[in-house]
Amino acid sequence: MGTPDFAVPSLQILLTSHHKISAVVTTPDKPKGRGLKLAHSAVKEFALQNNLRVLQPDKLKDENFINEIRDLQPDLIIIVAFRILPKEIFTIPKFGSFNLHASLLPKYRGAAPINWAIINGEKETGVTTFFLKERVDTGNIIMQTPCDIAEDDNAGTLHDKLSHIGAGTVMSTVNLIEMTNGNVPITEQDNTLASPAPKIFKDDCRIDWNKPAEQVHNFIRGLSPYPAAYTFHNGKQIKIFKSSNDVSVNSQIISPGLVLCGKTHLFVSCSDNNIEILELQLEGKKRVSAKDFINGKLISDRETLK
Repeated sequence: MGTPDFAVPSLQILLTSHHKISAVVTTPDKPKGRGLKLAHSAVKEFALQNNLRVLQPDKLKDENFINEIRDLQPDLIIIVAFRILPKEIFTIPKFGSFNLHASLLPKYRGAAPINWAIINGEKETGVTTFFLKERVDTGNIIMQTPCDIAEDDNAGTLHDKLSHIGAGTVMSTVNLIEMTNGNVPITEQDNTLASPAPKIFKDDCRIDWNKPAEQVHNFIRGLSPYPAAYTFHNGKQIKIFKSSNDVSVNSQIISPGLVLCGKTHLFVSCSDNNIEILELQLEGKKRVSAKDFINGKLISDRETLK
C-alpha cells in the first residue's frame, strides 16, 4: 500500500523477489494540471506497467474494500507512504502489517520526517520498519537502517536516498518475517524519546530572518525543492531553493532581512550573520541562480526582505 514516488522502489524490489504481490493499494486518481485530467499516483503507474492488480478505495473503512482484502488472504500487508490504516484492515494478514517510516523512530513521528530532520539540523536520520498499532507511528520496531545527512542534502536528495535505503529495509524485513514464520525480534518504542514531524503547510514555510543564519539555511534546504521556503519583496513572494551559510563577506553588517548584493552574489542578513542565496524564484518568474536574479534587476543592494 502506497502512493508517491517514495514508495515505488519498495514495490519494485518486492516485484523482483520470489514473493507474490496479490494486489497494490493506492489512492484514487486525482485531477492534475491545467486541464484537470485524472492522474495516477506514482505507485499505480508502476503497478499498471507491471500488470499488478490495483485497488483504489475512496474510504478505507468501506466494507466492500475490507472484504476485498480479506478475500486476498494476505500473509502480510506492507505500507509505504500511504494513509492511516484502520484496525479492521491491518489486523487481517496472517503475519500482521508493517510500515516503512522515513526516520529512526521514535524520532520524527508524523507526516514530514524528512523535512523536519533537516530543518532541525540533524546529521543523521534513517528508516524504520514497524508493526502497525492504532496510534500512528508507535508500533514495535522490526528493523532500522541509519543514513547520514550530508551538508549539501536538501529534502529532495534525502528523500531519494531514503526511498532506496527503505526499499532494501523493506525487503530485509519481509525476508526476516518469512524466515522466522512471523516470530521476529521486535523492540518497543520509548515514547519519552519521541519527537514530532507534523505536516507542513504553506504558512509554515515563510522565512524568519530574525533567526540565526544556520537555522535559516537548514530551514531553506529542509523545504527544498517542495514546498519551498519563501519570503516577500515589494509585496511579491520569492521562493528560495538553495543557500549557503558558509559566509564571511559583509559579516559586520547585521540587519535581519537586509539584502547585500554585488554583481554575482546575493546575501541576506540574519540575526547573527549573513546567508548567501544561490537559487531562487520570484513570483511569476522562472527559478534562476542568484547571478541571473541580480542581472535581471529583480532586486537591488540594501533592499529588505520580509
